[in-house]
Amino acid sequence: MLKYLLDEHIPPAYRVQILRRAAESHEASELVVWAIGDPDAPARGALDPEIPRWCEAHGFALVTNNRRSMPIHLAEHLEAGHHLSGIFIVKPDLSVKQTLDELILIACASLEDEFADRITFLPVG
Repeated sequence: MLKYLLDEHIPPAYRVQILRRAAESHEASELVVWAIGDPDAPARGALDPEIPRWCEAHGFALVTNNRRSMPIHLAEHLEAGHHLSGIFIVKPDLSVKQTLDELILIACASLEDEFADRITFLPVG
């Protein structure tokens, strides 16, 4: 199952709600969601290029709303011969519920490495 790292611009309510909903779901009860600034996660204010490296080292996919620079950082990360589980970019007009539904569905129903080394915009379909 995918593990998610929420960047510091994703509201903290997303983490609380996704974990609450995952705990209620048999399929998603083991979902791991960390946020930047958590112990053992990148520190708040970490530079964007550091985040894909951390995600690769720890097996996390990044959830962000950074559409401007994150595609550039992913391209640089891949050009350097690195990989990561994926980057999910949240559309600003997507509701919290829709975003959480998408992330839980992706975590539960995706194949291993299905989103690896690419950016996926939410909603997927």
